[in-house]
Amino acid sequence: MVMGSLREETEVAVIGGGPGGYVAAIRAADLGREVTLIEENERLGGVCLTEGCIPSKTIIHAVELMDEARAAKKMGITFSDVKLDTRALRQWTESVVDGLTRGVSGLLKKRGVNVIHGRAVFDGPRSLRIEGSDVSGVDFRHCIIAVGSRIKEIPPAYDLPVWSSADALAIPSVPESLLVVGGGYIGLEMGTAYAGLGASVTMVEFFPRLLMGADPDLVKVVVRQAEKRFSSIQVDSKVVGIEKTPAGFAVTVEHEGSRATAEFEKVLVAVGRRPNTDRLDLEKAGVKVAPSGLIEVDDRTMTSAPGVHAVGDVTPGPMLAHKASREGKVAAEVISGEPSAFDNRAIPAVVFTDPEIAWTGLTEREAGEQDRKVNVGRFPLAALGRARSIGRTEGFVKVISEPGSGLVLGAAMVGSRASELIAEATLAIEMGATLEDLLVTIHPHPTMSEAMMEAAEVAAGSPVHVTTARG
Repeated sequence: MVMGSLREETEVAVIGGGPGGYVAAIRAADLGREVTLIEENERLGGVCLTEGCIPSKTIIHAVELMDEARAAKKMGITFSDVKLDTRALRQWTESVVDGLTRGVSGLLKKRGVNVIHGRAVFDGPRSLRIEGSDVSGVDFRHCIIAVGSRIKEIPPAYDLPVWSSADALAIPSVPESLLVVGGGYIGLEMGTAYAGLGASVTMVEFFPRLLMGADPDLVKVVVRQAEKRFSSIQVDSKVVGIEKTPAGFAVTVEHEGSRATAEFEKVLVAVGRRPNTDRLDLEKAGVKVAPSGLIEVDDRTMTSAPGVHAVGDVTPGPMLAHKASREGKVAAEVISGEPSAFDNRAIPAVVFTDPEIAWTGLTEREAGEQDRKVNVGRFPLAALGRARSIGRTEGFVKVISEPGSGLVLGAAMVGSRASELIAEATLAIEMGATLEDLLVTIHPHPTMSEAMMEAAEVAAGSPVHVTTARG
């Protein structure tokens, strides 16, 4: 590994240029700190920007446009056959990613953040060794660990040229047949995208249902749509063998003790992510790491080592870019002596399937596991004027509240544009809003946002546009 001879000093060293790291660096610089950011990869922005959230949503949007063009026929609008140019789609996706990464670099430069490209490893409680850079090391007063996570590797026995989600997002080709191993949000998003691009998609999931982290009633709507797009969805099943063949891969799947083998042109493995903490020599800094690979932190993002903070995917909680960004700001503010803490009541989650799923705060599943009594108000999108006008009536919105007080504890939705609606519910939870606050807030008509108000009315027992009983 190439190492330089120059050693630098900085007030704040940030390891990782993803949504946790670069946001922390910018916030710390804005607060007057001298900041050095170390990023192993050539481009800034992290996995989310370069090979995750942004490229996947760009491709998913392209698929949605094709679907909408085909569906427009029922509205009296017809097109000549919709065709896909994969080369042009790759170029468009790359241009989106490139523009955003250059934007991150520009923001850091304007803030005066010193950026070093190389791999940072701790070699002491206040120092880093930099591999692959002209700079040999960095001594710091404070450090923020924001190195993110990586795709879980498939077992060594399957050392074959299967796709990871990053491989699939590069759109190397659109196979005639694709097996997606894993029915979590990554597998479902990628499966939906490739089905829309023209592949025959089969999904295999180890657990009894898809998206185990989401409420079953939300998932049911998505599965109903996925069953129309996918060739097959196999739950309670596991891949027990993969062999390379001239035409692709022969894959053996076990379900309830019986095994069957089928051939696929490509195989996409999407079985989750793992934190990158094993690459940092954290013991030299005195940072304690749990067996899971996660770093335990307090609400001020502080680790067990004085002066060392951690944010994002290396800490407990959902591996989400927006969580990392919020934690990055907290870390920068704590280092700068600000009265800051990660005390958020709700972290919204979104699955960009078709239809989309989003939830925030307490879920019905969690309330059941806690044996906690809650009031649930559901409003079907089929009763919403805007949903009918755009031809997207599948799904519903539900608001979860505390009986008696009406305090909003959570919300969830499945349907078109759910990703854009969940922020209102998150704000309601953060501000301690009640059902009354939601239902008296005037929502513009006709919009999808009215569904939140309507669900609150159902929960409060005063629905106008439906006659359903409260959940």
